[in-house]
Amino acid sequence: HSGSRGLGHQVCQDALDLFIQKKYDLDLPDKQLVAAPFQSKEGQDYFAAMAAAANFAFNNRQKILHEVRDAFYSILKIPHGQISLLYDVCHNIAKIEEHEVHGRMKKLCVHRKGATRAFGPNHPELLESYKKTGQPVLVPGDMGRASYLLAGLGNPLTFSSSCHGAGRARSRIKSLKEWANRDTVEYMREQGVIVKASSPKTIAEEMPDAYKDVDLVVDATEQAGLAKKVARLKPYLVLKG
Repeated sequence: HSGSRGLGHQVCQDALDLFIQKKYDLDLPDKQLVAAPFQSKEGQDYFAAMAAAANFAFNNRQKILHEVRDAFYSILKIPHGQISLLYDVCHNIAKIEEHEVHGRMKKLCVHRKGATRAFGPNHPELLESYKKTGQPVLVPGDMGRASYLLAGLGNPLTFSSSCHGAGRARSRIKSLKEWANRDTVEYMREQGVIVKASSPKTIAEEMPDAYKDVDLVVDATEQAGLAKKVARLKPYLVLKG
């Protein structure tokens, strides 16, 4: 994460508190489902704040990339320009897009929760670099097994969306309890993965068995025609903030 559990969470919570005060006559089983009309002042203010939070995260990731380039140069003397960025994308975000609905093109607010954009080849919003291949889709798995790079297929049934990760199989709290008295760093080293983290708690929350099997998730994604496999990436070094 590069801001979603801090600034992103606060932006969302502030908006929810405001929407509850406005009370748009919504009968809700959970107050976190409260909403406001998109074109209302509250709706537009939240949409702008959400976009600002996304920009904050983009900026953080650029900073991380800069530090990675510095590290490669200082140790291996690889120039910054030789370490290029393939792609950077947000997930869990709303976007204004045009999609075909019942045979007609409509402008929609597409909110992808637990999903990410997966535009297919030749989509007008894609950069020229990706026009032939389709949009790169980054699917992190876990720090022990694998992650994937996919190419979007632009499936209209999902408004050109794909999975954005393996997804948790166990909550952070349950994972903490499971690994409370075990040497997580040594366990990962035995799996061939070096882990560096600011806190043992962070590692325990993110152990591989806390996540679904990304191979199965990606197989299902490809079989559903949402995106196609490009590369399977095996972790060797993991840095946790």
